[in-house]
Amino acid sequence: MREIDVSKIKDAVTELSLKANFELRKDILKALKAGVKKETNVRARNILKSVIENAKLAKARRIAICQDTGMAVVHLEIGQEVALCGGSLKDAVNAGVEEAYRKGCLRKSVVGHPLLRNNTGTNTPAMTFIDIVEGDRLKITVSPKGFGSENKSMIKMFRPTDSVEEIKRFVIEVALKAGPDACPPFVLGVGIGGTFEQCAYLAKKALMRPIDERSPDKHIARLERELLKELNSLGIGPMGLGGKTTALGVNIIEAPTHIAALPVAVNVSCHATRSAEKTL
Repeated sequence: MREIDVSKIKDAVTELSLKANFELRKDILKALKAGVKKETNVRARNILKSVIENAKLAKARRIAICQDTGMAVVHLEIGQEVALCGGSLKDAVNAGVEEAYRKGCLRKSVVGHPLLRNNTGTNTPAMTFIDIVEGDRLKITVSPKGFGSENKSMIKMFRPTDSVEEIKRFVIEVALKAGPDACPPFVLGVGIGGTFEQCAYLAKKALMRPIDERSPDKHIARLERELLKELNSLGIGPMGLGGKTTALGVNIIEAPTHIAALPVAVNVSCHATRSAEKTL
């Protein structure tokens, strides 16, 4: 059994929260640069160049990539041979987020009650998800999720007899309804299967995977490629002003489900799809 003090988790969450807000992921940056080369629309190409320049300045000056510094989503993969010590895991995660948002002068956007709307002033609590895995390591992924795109996300409970084409139409419909409001070009995380709540979690988790890595399942990988092609034929373009680059990536995670079910969730993410990870 390997012991990990929760203070190390707190420090890692602080580090990752700052990194994710200041440094655009390499796979996202690569896709944006590829978009510049493919675009024939001058306005779309200039918008993509501006987005890339924005990311460059954010990294160099250690300032936020986007003014919406998001709600902190923290994924923890904890090895079953790890023993946590030194305090509360949940408190450590929240303390790490709070410190990062204070140190980085990041906007604090979390309200403590969904109806009363009182700002907590700390950008906590974080949304924390835990997977127990084999081994003696602990992997932390922090994703600041902005809500211009989050608000455009959708879930639908399909019938098990519905076709793949109907699922594709739903994903395309989500993107069309998101339009310019979700700051395209999008990255779409799609969850298929499981239960109502697991499906939405899978869609969120799919956003953490590099967009240049396809699913190991050949059927899902083909669906990812087909959806990306169709999305980029919609003409929404960067910031919704037209062009070939409506989506940078589509990542799908599937799960077993009930014989009477076929849930599908689409988690919309903007061009500033942010995450950073570290293994302790």
